[in-house]
Amino acid sequence: MEGKVAIVTGAGRGIGRAEALELARLGVNVVVNDYGRSLSGEAEANQADAVVDEIVAAGGKAVANHADVADWNDSLDLVRGAVERFGRLDIVVNNAGFLRDRMIFNMTEEDFDDVVRVHLKGHFCVSRHVAAYWRDQAKASETGTVYGRLVNTTSESALLGSPGQPNYGPAKAGVIALTLATAQALARYGVTANAMAPRARTRMTESMGSFGSISEHEGEFDPFAAENVSPLVAYLASPAAARVNGQVFVVYGKTINVIDGPAFAEAFTVDDPWTPDQVDRELTPFYEQREPITEGYVIRGTRA
Repeated sequence: MEGKVAIVTGAGRGIGRAEALELARLGVNVVVNDYGRSLSGEAEANQADAVVDEIVAAGGKAVANHADVADWNDSLDLVRGAVERFGRLDIVVNNAGFLRDRMIFNMTEEDFDDVVRVHLKGHFCVSRHVAAYWRDQAKASETGTVYGRLVNTTSESALLGSPGQPNYGPAKAGVIALTLATAQALARYGVTANAMAPRARTRMTESMGSFGSISEHEGEFDPFAAENVSPLVAYLASPAAARVNGQVFVVYGKTINVIDGPAFAEAFTVDDPWTPDQVDRELTPFYEQREPITEGYVIRGTRA
């Protein structure tokens, strides 16, 4: 990893900060991007420079960037700036995001549009510009390939649903689809694209009682520390993960889950064309054995 160059978006705090520090520890030159916004989108003190100071103090190389990743031109300048500063760009970790949680009957159009813009369009803009850069670099090379690693951030909300996140969940589901499309488009150039859903305590999750508090784990292993996520990201960004492409992971504590799917739960075939009555006869017995969604998450009949 020594000498490679990475952009980490939303790296002023939380998971992004942990990812930037881990990549820098491995010798990667890091562009620490952060727009400086609160969870609800208001301007606040930007922490990107503080993370850069941490990296430099530890002997690494890093620069700060304050671009809005969901702005077409800002994200283009982010990619170009990384290349101009370090002479190359090998790794992009899309992490930037914020929340505006509401139940579906309370959500405003602005709540929906803003979250989809930051998470999904933000991932798209940066991915699009770096994809064009990698493709051009590959075409100019003798091998027709280039070193490129794209790591996107999705969420279990995309996989399981979340009643208070009818904006965030769909945006993160879109990130998965974007990752798969990118993986297929760039594989010929030697580039990989993967997504991971982190389960960690950050500003976005600390209000959830299930994540506990830092003080509860003082002096012992903290299963929800953001630092538990960064080793997977570092691996996916490394040469060792050349064969890993178009994959989705859930990572937390000491556990990494590889998501295999979506998968068919059951197949129903009839001899004659379907009628509503025939659908009822085939599907009703199947669903009588499965637990319906009421509250909480349901995975293959088991409430999580």
